[in-house]
Amino acid sequence: AGFKALIEGVDLTERAMLAALERHGVKKLAPEGEKFDPNFHQAMFEVPNPDVPSGTVVQVVQPGYSIGDRVLRPAMVGVAKGGPKAAVAEAPVEPGPVNEQAEKDA
Repeated sequence: AGFKALIEGVDLTERAMLAALERHGVKKLAPEGEKFDPNFHQAMFEVPNPDVPSGTVVQVVQPGYSIGDRVLRPAMVGVAKGGPKAAVAEAPVEPGPVNEQAEKDA
């Protein structure tokens, strides 16, 4: 019971601190699912993911904070690599001229 009470106390303290910061205009940046913006995010790594558009934030390692338009700490994030851009890059490989030359050589 002591360990559970400690966790609850830390959680309540965190919520109270975040509420106090919000009263003074400080906002938490949690950009998961948004397009990567170097003004608000710091890319920590890239994740190959063809299901998500390239340049989308897929994981937040550490949330950031801002006050108004000023960034206090950028959010440290993982960014998707691949996605629709990879599909567009593959499309030119498939056209007929490549296959026609292969047929002529055969």
